[in-house]
Amino acid sequence: MAGPLSGLTIVELAGIGPAPMCSMMLGDMGADVIRVDRTKAHVMDRLSDPKFAVHNRSRRSVSVDLQKKEGVEVVLRLIEKADGMTEPFRPGVAERLGLGPDVCLARNPKLVYGRMTGWGQDGPLAKAAGHDINYIALTGALHAIGGKDKPVPPLNLVGDFGGGGMLLAFGMVCGLLEAQRSGKGQVVDAAMVDGAALLLGGIYGMAGAGLWSDDRESNMLDGGAHFYGTYETKDGKHVCIGSIEPQFYELLLDKTGLKGETLPAQMDRKAWAQLKSRLSAIFKTRTRDEWCAIMEGTDICFAPVLSMKEAPQHAHARARNAYVDVAGFAQPAAAPRFSRTKEAVKGPAARRGQHTDEILGERGFSAKEIGELKAAGVVGAQA
Repeated sequence: MAGPLSGLTIVELAGIGPAPMCSMMLGDMGADVIRVDRTKAHVMDRLSDPKFAVHNRSRRSVSVDLQKKEGVEVVLRLIEKADGMTEPFRPGVAERLGLGPDVCLARNPKLVYGRMTGWGQDGPLAKAAGHDINYIALTGALHAIGGKDKPVPPLNLVGDFGGGGMLLAFGMVCGLLEAQRSGKGQVVDAAMVDGAALLLGGIYGMAGAGLWSDDRESNMLDGGAHFYGTYETKDGKHVCIGSIEPQFYELLLDKTGLKGETLPAQMDRKAWAQLKSRLSAIFKTRTRDEWCAIMEGTDICFAPVLSMKEAPQHAHARARNAYVDVAGFAQPAAAPRFSRTKEAVKGPAARRGQHTDEILGERGFSAKEIGELKAAGVVGAQA
């Protein structure tokens, strides 16, 4: 069955990081996403086999030389009947290419034009280079994550993907819904610095209420509390607990053998270090699997800390088909899940220009035009 975005067409100017993740999400949900790749290998082509570029899955590829005016015209013809497009460049780059929002919306007034940047389209840092770590640093998120000694980057999940790719996907769907009512397109300015700040909104609320300290490992959710964190087990692996609610905490005390002892109050911050030391010693008395047999599935709020190799094999993941085999290796399945209009991974990432002839033919280019564009190096194709 077709996904919930079936019938929508999105043109994606190729990039790395969050913009491809947005397009993957739209493609997994049924949109026909056309990725406009370069005609030649680029520094972005980091993987020898594109199938491993998970965020490039679920769409087709046409390769176009955007440095040629004829190539820009090819893209403009692609967007004439598209519902949306996304671009991953720094502010001003798309305009210099001749593919800025004014030009594209003049060609297709109903177009939803999504822009993915780190700093946003304006502001003093807008045109500066940056990566996930820089964007989350400016929001307070990086400062809040890590041990007492220094902040630790949480991979590139908070800025690139949570605050970037998912934010742009949400923005595109919002714009597409509004365009169906108004008949008019618009520009979506999705900035990772904005998205990362949004993700931190609840923590800002706690800080405003006086319930959060800027000192790392001193708060309930940052590893400071003995009942919310990770513990090493006898076999050198780890488990995690999140026993915040009183009834869950009581169960934790019961399963660890601490119930019945005279202990400080759960929320007595001065006692957290002492209680954490007690729990550390207790968790080291059994292996991870032994603690799973005791705690997993209970209301302790417990889970083993799995590696990425282990995660797809866990019974819960297998029962929900949370990972799928695409082109010979496991990767996260499409999400969220729909009861009627089913989401699905359409296939692995396409090779650069793999669908050039097919896509241009669908958009009204004659075989003669396609041949001339290839001969001039405006477009390319790979088997």
